[in-house]
Amino acid sequence: MSLGTAAPMSLIPVVDERLRTTSLCLAVASGSRDDPDGLGGAAHLLEHLVMSLPLAGGASFSERVERLGGRANAETGLEQMLYYAQVHADDADEAATLLLRAFTAPGFTQSALDDEREVVLQELAAAAADPADAVQDAVLAALFPGHPLGRPVGGDPRQLRAVTLDDIRAAHAALVNAPAALTVVGPRIPGALRGLPRGTRPAPAAAVPPAPLRPVSSPAFALPAEADYSWLCLGARSPRAGSPLRPAYTVLAQLLGSSPSSLLYRALRGERQLSYAFQAWDRGYREAGAWRVLIGTGPDQAGEAVEVVRGLLARLAERGPDAADLQAARRQAAMGLVLDAEEPMERARLTADRTAAGTLPWSPESEAAALRAVTADRVRAAAADVAAHLLVTVRPEAQR
Repeated sequence: MSLGTAAPMSLIPVVDERLRTTSLCLAVASGSRDDPDGLGGAAHLLEHLVMSLPLAGGASFSERVERLGGRANAETGLEQMLYYAQVHADDADEAATLLLRAFTAPGFTQSALDDEREVVLQELAAAAADPADAVQDAVLAALFPGHPLGRPVGGDPRQLRAVTLDDIRAAHAALVNAPAALTVVGPRIPGALRGLPRGTRPAPAAAVPPAPLRPVSSPAFALPAEADYSWLCLGARSPRAGSPLRPAYTVLAQLLGSSPSSLLYRALRGERQLSYAFQAWDRGYREAGAWRVLIGTGPDQAGEAVEVVRGLLARLAERGPDAADLQAARRQAAMGLVLDAEEPMERARLTADRTAAGTLPWSPESEAAALRAVTADRVRAAAADVAAHLLVTVRPEAQR
């Protein structure tokens, strides 16, 4: 079918004839950072509309896929949108056709916009009421002050109410002309997709240069005395997407992650019983990345938990990880890739994400090799960088 878009959509096929399902993931190189000033949440609202608007025949893409027995969903990120579905392989042609139709030609109406806006506002209210969600928005706002990367992905309720039907149509016109890639994991390629160019290709030069990053100042945090439980998010900027330094920050996150083999697990849970729920991760964006540790703990233990993280980073910055811990962290990171690559839907999502909507070459094997090549010195340097710039956010927080 003709897509009617200026930017060519590419196809990234992962054919495995043993599979009985087909997983589709459409990645578009446009996200919440591209929302116009004063319209925070437009991209998120557009994502909802693409999935929920009726297609010819009366039902939405999401409902049509579910009626086939499959699963469908979508998500908006800072720099990408993902639309994905998993169906029986016999239904892949129909699902692929429906996905492209929903993406390229949604039937926007004022009533649909008003209805879905209310759904999104409910979603934002739920997230705001969950300190584990709210603290993650807070740390990005602190790491990227006054920058598009620091805006909440879901949007701002006040600005969301100002989004008009013309705004949505303009956002959709930009969306369908952004670089996009459709990853297919299944026993064969759906017929509707066979005319798409295959593989990755370089992204076109950005019409707008990356926004400059402002200096970061660490916010003071104070826990409310009445809180029974709190969420801390410690973070620092890390290298931009595509930097050869990034694998070391991934391994550093494993060393301070939730695995029983991690240094943080031993110190935070095993030795001091300060937390049950914690994790660490790192993600790269165009200008810089964000390395983070999320910890749930009681307010009385929050200060000690922060000092545990700072102490581990200082130790790693001074002498690096020992050989056994480094090997475990590298293997954990590489095994995560293997597990995702062997689950078809996760493989489709992972490929769509790592190729940056089809603009970067990538394979699980190449990323695993880069992780295995991380040395103790590289982890030491990454830890020193994170330790020097670490900031702390907390939710709920005391009123000032």
